[in-house]
Amino acid sequence: MESTGKTTLTISSRNYSSWSMRGWLLAKLSGLAFDTVSVPIDAASRAELLLLSPSILVPCLTHDGNAVWDTLAIAEYLNEIRPQARLLSEDRHARAHCRSICGEMHSGFSALRSALPMNLRAHFPGFRIWSRAQHDIQRIVTIWHECLAAYGGPWLFGAEIGIADAMYAPVVTRFLTYDVKLEPDIAEYCMQVLAHPFVAEWIDAAKAEQEDIDELDMEF
Repeated sequence: MESTGKTTLTISSRNYSSWSMRGWLLAKLSGLAFDTVSVPIDAASRAELLLLSPSILVPCLTHDGNAVWDTLAIAEYLNEIRPQARLLSEDRHARAHCRSICGEMHSGFSALRSALPMNLRAHFPGFRIWSRAQHDIQRIVTIWHECLAAYGGPWLFGAEIGIADAMYAPVVTRFLTYDVKLEPDIAEYCMQVLAHPFVAEWIDAAKAEQEDIDELDMEF
């Protein structure tokens, strides 16, 4: 049963916040009706975006008297209240695999996060990628190869877009921003993600934002 109360998703910058993008995509994919509340870039959100905060409290979903923060928690909550959206596979082994790679995205790839911060308004052709970040990229590409091969595509876990695709969508945007060279099948997957209506809607809104964080706009 749907809640009759007001449901909101609080997000930070659309241009810079990969976690906000993940939470918003998950909520949209679930089919849950919600209002988006955007908070300005203040000291707390700036610290989160610059990877200086000990915890990340945005995005935050408010639904049926519950406040749910942390993107993985939001994903599991949405899967629980909106099972018809099939955000997770009906197959137990696929669900285990999905949760594992989403957890890896959630807690890992620190070199990629710091060296290639999300910036949807920027483009750096020929960007030099250092070895540690390159190792993260190679691991992510391996994950995508394995999923596409195991579940037949076109999405990471088969015919329908799901939690894993939302979790890795900001990485796709980073690959575009920093001109990361990809194998044809992986490039095709990335283009499919970018063409999804919800992803395209997020990117369009990000490009219309006016707030800047100088540290995330420079090529370094």
